[in-house]
Amino acid sequence: MSSNSKKRPALGKGLSALLESSKTDITSEDLSDSSVLGSVALLPISSIEANPFNPRTHFEETALNELKESIATHGIIQPITVRKLGRSNYQLISGERRFKASQLAGLKEIPAYIRVANDQTMLEMALVENIQRQDLNAIEVALSYHRLIEECNLTQEKLAQQISKSRTSITNHLRLLKLPAKIQLSVRENEISMGHARALVGIEDESKQLNLFERVIEEKLSVRDLENILREDKNKTEEPKKKEAKPVVTNRQVDFTQEFSDRVAAKVQIKKQPTGNGKLIINFNSEVDLNRIIEILNE
Repeated sequence: MSSNSKKRPALGKGLSALLESSKTDITSEDLSDSSVLGSVALLPISSIEANPFNPRTHFEETALNELKESIATHGIIQPITVRKLGRSNYQLISGERRFKASQLAGLKEIPAYIRVANDQTMLEMALVENIQRQDLNAIEVALSYHRLIEECNLTQEKLAQQISKSRTSITNHLRLLKLPAKIQLSVRENEISMGHARALVGIEDESKQLNLFERVIEEKLSVRDLENILREDKNKTEEPKKKEAKPVVTNRQVDFTQEFSDRVAAKVQIKKQPTGNGKLIINFNSEVDLNRIIEILNE
C-alpha cells in the first residue's frame, strides 16, 4: 500500500497513533539494518542527537538529578523514542528528560524505540507528546499550540478537535504569548500561575502589567487578590454617567403659559429639550373644544 493511500491519523489519538504511520525521509540504502525499526534496541548515547523540535527548553535541575540517581540504580525503565537518520545516526523524538538524566548518570547505551519519520511528522510527534505531559507549564503548552497551528497549518478549532481540548483553553493559552518576556519567564519558573497570567494579559498598558506583576511577586497576591485589584481599578477609571441637565423654564415663560391658558381656557404647557428646542402644547378635550380654541386664536 502506498504512503498516500493511508489516512493520516488524528493528533488527538496520541503519539502512538502518529508513530504507526510515520513516513521516512531517508533512502532505502540507509536502512541496511532496518530490522531494528519498530523495535526496542540498545543504542549508543553518542549516536543520538537532541530533538530540535522539542518546545521544552527548561528542565528542573533537582528533578533531573533525582531521575539520574534512579537511572544509575535501576536503569532505564521506559525506553526513549528516536528516529533513524542513517546507518548509525538517530534523533530524539520523545524522552528528553530520560536521555539527559542518562547522560548525567554516565550511561554509554540507552534502550530506544526506533522509528523512521520525516520532519513534519517529527514535529507533530514532539509537540503532541509534550502537550500530553502533565508537568508542562502554561507557556510551554502555549508554544506547542502555536507551533502546531503555524507549522502544521491547523486552525484553533481543528487543533482543539485533534488534541481533545476546548477551543477556549487553546485561546487562553495562546493569549499568554502576548505577555512581556519577564512575565512569561515567571510563568515558566512557576513563580506565578496561569490564573495570574490570564488576569495580567487583559491589561493593555504594558507598564501597568509589569507594575501589577511586581506587586503579585512582592506581596504574594493570590489570583483573586489580583482580580479584585483590577476590578477596583476599572471602577475608578470608568467615568460616571453624566446626568442630563433638565431644561429650565423661566419665570417669564411660566407667566406666559398662565396668561395664554387663561385666554384660551385650556391647559398650556412648554416642553423644552436640553438642546433648546421644544413644544408649546395646548390641551383640548374634544373636537368642539379644539374648534373653540382655534376661533379664539383667529380673533
